[in-house]
Amino acid sequence: MADLRSFVPLLLLIVLGLTTVEAQTSAVCESRNGTSCEECLRNVTCLWCIKTKSCITYPVRTILPPHSLCPLNDARWGLCWMNFQTLIITLAVIGGVIIIALLVCLFCCCKCENFGSSRFEAKMQRQANKTKTKQEERRAEMKQRHDDIRKKYGLSGQNPYSRFA
Repeated sequence: MADLRSFVPLLLLIVLGLTTVEAQTSAVCESRNGTSCEECLRNVTCLWCIKTKSCITYPVRTILPPHSLCPLNDARWGLCWMNFQTLIITLAVIGGVIIIALLVCLFCCCKCENFGSSRFEAKMQRQANKTKTKQEERRAEMKQRHDDIRKKYGLSGQNPYSRFA
């Protein structure tokens, strides 16, 4: 509880500082009312309304400027030649395309990678099994041949050299 009491003055200072900054930026924007769009938009916090030819502080709390303040077709922010409605639509389309492209890439890459690796693993397993069976067949043939040679020459008994091993 004592820790919260020590943060209260700090929070009050931050809130007062933000309201002071907001008041100063609104005064800066309203002081540029008789100027041009380019002059108004030099400050990022300002919004130019063509219909009323006024420089307004951008309403940050509402995200989009309300129609009563300035219609979206007549509002300019950042660029004088592009209205706010076009800017929003353009940014939304570009953002949507980027998000869809990322999702498609993630889906395809992950799916193809898993599909390809499982197919590759299965192929490698089949090759290993095939090689193993061939090797066992060859071993069995060689053993059979060696046994036949031992029988032919009468060496079917114990190997005399086995005691040295």
